[in-house]
Amino acid sequence: MSGFAFQVSSGGKVTKCDIKSALSARHGFIWVHLNTNNEHAQDWLANTAKLDDYLVDALTAAETRPRCEMFGEGALVNLRGRSADELASSDPLASVRIWAMGRRAISVTRKKLVAIDTVEKAVTDGQVLDPGDLITEFAGAITADLDPDVAEMGDELDECETGLDTDKIFELRRVVTRVRAQSIGYRRFLAPQRTALEKLATLPVGWLDDDDRLHLAAAADRAARMAEELESIRERAALTHEALTDLRAEQIDQRGLIIAIVAMIFLPLTFLTGLYGMNVRGLWLADRPWAFDAIVGICILTAVSVTTYFVRRHWLKS
Repeated sequence: MSGFAFQVSSGGKVTKCDIKSALSARHGFIWVHLNTNNEHAQDWLANTAKLDDYLVDALTAAETRPRCEMFGEGALVNLRGRSADELASSDPLASVRIWAMGRRAISVTRKKLVAIDTVEKAVTDGQVLDPGDLITEFAGAITADLDPDVAEMGDELDECETGLDTDKIFELRRVVTRVRAQSIGYRRFLAPQRTALEKLATLPVGWLDDDDRLHLAAAADRAARMAEELESIRERAALTHEALTDLRAEQIDQRGLIIAIVAMIFLPLTFLTGLYGMNVRGLWLADRPWAFDAIVGICILTAVSVTTYFVRRHWLKS
């Protein structure tokens, strides 16, 4: 079973301990983190941690969404953040499930969360003394890690909007499509995450002090701002995609017009040369020695006349 455990004394001394014996400590704050959902983890949660079946299922479920629920003096919190592992585009954020109660906190992740290193460092530095501090660190680390990602998506879209060019249509469409899909995936979890953090900040539990509630409210506000920014990015990406589609259609129309004009110029020439290519008697000027020069002159005059007509009609750029 993969993971780690820390014991934090009331004086702030931090000790790394074995997962199997971590919960036997009688004093201080205990944090156990499991980064697996195999049968050993489920067995530990059910038989060693003595959690209810509902909590075991919630901590090890394959599909989750951000939420916060209170059970007695404890709280089940599910948050989403960036992962160091490769994830599907439809599910771009990994989850961390936390059960906090009294002086204990148990967290479970299926994929390695980027924010876990920040939280672990805060614990070893003595900045986490209770479950409220731990959840606050998780919320702050996750939102701080996501913020640059959301800003980068906005910057990429800005470059696409200002760099609309017929020569880069396919490249720009790939970027816009990727940004739009990523923003939709992020917003799917950040909107309920804001609600979960706001609910957590109002829970009537003793291990959440006023400072924790203020930090949770700040993290919820930050999540709300990112969700609004992602919604704006999604709408802008849709508009940019439409602009690129219109630009592509205009490009095709222009090319089609050029092809049609060239065809119109050569249509009478093709008719004339085809007519004089017949091996029959009676063709005009057929017996004249200068007939070839005359036919070429007529072709040139016809082409110039048709081209001049198109230019005067502004069908060609003069």
